[in-house]
Amino acid sequence: MNAPDQLDATFAALADPTRRAILARLATGEASVNELAEPFAMSQPAISKHLKVLERAGLISRRRDSQRRPCRLEAGPLADATEWLVRYRQFWEDSFERLDALLVELQSGGKQA
Repeated sequence: MNAPDQLDATFAALADPTRRAILARLATGEASVNELAEPFAMSQPAISKHLKVLERAGLISRRRDSQRRPCRLEAGPLADATEWLVRYRQFWEDSFERLDALLVELQSGGKQA
């Protein structure tokens, strides 16, 4: 998956509150599908659909462990999304600094010190 497609998949997966809650749970450690389904009022097949979206986005992985297939968080795509967002954070910080300077100037009646 190339970078723009990966970002699209990551943000699409994060758009759903159930998937965000699943990722939050997996941030504490591996869990089975049944363990992930516990806090939700939905069927195991519905949880499995959410897990497939997260897996396709590369946000989780599953491995076989005897009878279990525990899920684990894969942080790489989240790091990429964070890096992308940080660039916009800098834009907003710069914009707010300019706005602050303008407000100070307006409050002082336009007088330069």
